[in-house]
Amino acid sequence: MGIRLLLLTTLIFCHFSIIASAEVPLTAAFIRDHQLWVKTGDREIQITKDRYVNDPKWSFDGRFIGFIDGDEKGEKSDLFIYDTKKQEIYQPYVRVVTSDFKWSPIKNQLAYTDHGLLNVTKIKNGRPQGFENVSLGVGGFEWFPNGKEFIVSSQSNLLPTGWSPIPLFRIPVDANLSKEKMKHFFTIQTKEPDLFGIDADYFKWSSDGKWVSFLLIPTASWSMDSNTLCVLSSQGEQFQAVGKMLGFNDWFKWAPTTNQLAYISGEGRFFVENKKMKVADIPIIKQQKEYTPKGFVDLDLEWFSKDVVIVTRAKENKEWKEGPVPTMFTSLYAINIKTGEQKQISFPRENEIDESPQVVDSYLSWFRKAAEQNKGDVWVKNGLSGQKQIWLKNVDSAPTFFSRKDGTRGQVH
Repeated sequence: MGIRLLLLTTLIFCHFSIIASAEVPLTAAFIRDHQLWVKTGDREIQITKDRYVNDPKWSFDGRFIGFIDGDEKGEKSDLFIYDTKKQEIYQPYVRVVTSDFKWSPIKNQLAYTDHGLLNVTKIKNGRPQGFENVSLGVGGFEWFPNGKEFIVSSQSNLLPTGWSPIPLFRIPVDANLSKEKMKHFFTIQTKEPDLFGIDADYFKWSSDGKWVSFLLIPTASWSMDSNTLCVLSSQGEQFQAVGKMLGFNDWFKWAPTTNQLAYISGEGRFFVENKKMKVADIPIIKQQKEYTPKGFVDLDLEWFSKDVVIVTRAKENKEWKEGPVPTMFTSLYAINIKTGEQKQISFPRENEIDESPQVVDSYLSWFRKAAEQNKGDVWVKNGLSGQKQIWLKNVDSAPTFFSRKDGTRGQVH
């Protein structure tokens, strides 16, 4: 009987060991020791050496990775491209300086801004090479889903009567600075304090392309405490302010298949209180539902499915008033917005933080680090109840995954 029990225990242990070490069919670009790496399945490849890399982004079909080669002081911001097919790094022009670049949703074309000038790369021998001017006076921008136009914001001007409204434009890729091709899209009529801002940025399209969300950003000090999440219909006909939130790009996301917008609401730059996850049905015709229980804060989110949202959650700390800002020890929770059921799904050890949840296909990943450390590990599991395992060790931040479903692009960061 003892031998049979030992064999059974061994088989169970081996079974779970196999699950925990099974190959994960994911592809990601990531940063380790400031260098760009790529991992596919179980194979890791270091791409750069002696650089200071940040913000890697996959091209439409996954052949190229755009990234910024910077420096520790933030004084350098050069755009480079890695060609995975030819396994070489190059610049699309002699020198490209930018901090904001985006790949086309339909082909391997790159758009970027340089001191308010929007440019787009040409295509030469199948690679992004050279560039053409698109528009001057650009604040924020994003491709339209058709890949043929941009939505562009222009910053407000300070007049003797106050700040001017914020204009949005619809500009074709081939505008080439032609004023005749710059089409007015919408004007945000700002007013203090309810709807105040001097710029609009972080544009994101709904899954059906009928709505675009973005942040209305006030002056610098004010924006650290409050920004306005807004939505605008794809024809520029219907505008709505959704709610107040901090200026974090990952804190608002569209549902994968419906026009529902999840976001972390709440004003105040400190994370200790007043950060609640809400879901708004767009267009807004009823009261938004808040899902964060009393006594807690939610500090990031990701849609797992059309009914389930993953959040990083910590206990409130209303007692803190001054001194060093306390660390918020977050773990992952799954919220079923249809049934209201909530459950904890990650269990970091004491002094560890789970953050940056990402969903790629059926896999959930997150970044786990010790409170006093900058580096950490990336954990993954298949489904909410799958066996968790470490997929990346000792990395600088959460990775940028590449995924393609039914021939369409799906990039998660």
